[in-house]
Amino acid sequence: MSLRLQGIAKSVDGAPHIHPVDLELQKGTMNVLLGPTLAGKTSLMRLMAGLDKPDAGKVFWDGNDVTGMRVQDRDIAMVYQQFVNYPAMSVYDNIASPLKLRRKSRAEIDARVQEMAELLQLTAILDRKPSEISGGQQQRCAIARALAKDVGLVLMDEPLANLDYKLREELRAEIPRLFAASGSIFVYATTEPEEALLLGGNTATMWEGRVTQFGSAAEVYRRPADAITASVYSDPPMNFVAVRKDGAVIHFPGGQSAKAGADLAGLPDGEYRAGFRAHQLATGVGAADHLTFDATLTVTELTGSETYVHVDAAGERWIGLVPGVHAFEIGQSLSVSLDPQHILYFGADGTLVGKPVAAVSA
Repeated sequence: MSLRLQGIAKSVDGAPHIHPVDLELQKGTMNVLLGPTLAGKTSLMRLMAGLDKPDAGKVFWDGNDVTGMRVQDRDIAMVYQQFVNYPAMSVYDNIASPLKLRRKSRAEIDARVQEMAELLQLTAILDRKPSEISGGQQQRCAIARALAKDVGLVLMDEPLANLDYKLREELRAEIPRLFAASGSIFVYATTEPEEALLLGGNTATMWEGRVTQFGSAAEVYRRPADAITASVYSDPPMNFVAVRKDGAVIHFPGGQSAKAGADLAGLPDGEYRAGFRAHQLATGVGAADHLTFDATLTVTELTGSETYVHVDAAGERWIGLVPGVHAFEIGQSLSVSLDPQHILYFGADGTLVGKPVAAVSA
């Protein structure tokens, strides 16, 4: 069982919404579409589902061309950000509704509903109406109804976005378990890099209607194909600074330098961009092999257990993440440091070209 997109593209009023995409998803895989709002995640899901027809390209299910097939004739289920339940039906009947449409026997329906209710911790509220349960329970009901169909493809379009923090954390932990139990192809859309990492499986990063990279979540995060992918898979977006390669040395603003590693040694001398994530930028003077920059604090953001610091350094605006709550003063001078082992390097076209191995003295 597989879903294959072959060069599918979609425009609306002459404006491209989805640029040509080639993507293949296999049975029993969790696949996360990660990108900011308007990146094209929902548009791509609608093409997968058959809710929209592509202007170009084809959609294959298990090797069969289903591009023109009606959505109701496809083996799919979809859960939306704005969860939808039938208000006049009980939770039991909501979950059972797609099974009744498939004319399953009463015994089959009851067994499946009870199975889904136990899996999603809804057993105690099966007789209640959606208006009588919490928002998190309503979303679980919508998910249970989708899973009860026992379909090959389950599409989840930011299903947790409207829930409070505690409920989101609970469901984030449950979804991989649900996926593992079902064996279906799961496609899950999110704007949050942390959520993509927590869910695991594969990640397709999206930007302005393009899939910029597809692979295992860990690989795409650690080795983004280009600067756009790196920014999509970073929250806050990745920090960048212009650097210059001169022989075996990478020169940073402020007189800091790092050795060019083996993956950089063969590159032509010239200008490149260095990138690093917020949690990799520390305050204070770093270890002897770290790069240290003079900075001016411009903004602080407290998260409760951590502090985001926005600084002007090396002619750029950077964001660092510092453990704990700190009483920094806006405008104060401070030092920020960076382990060169964590730096990614990108060429003039934005493509990843490598990373160094160690720092040298300024």
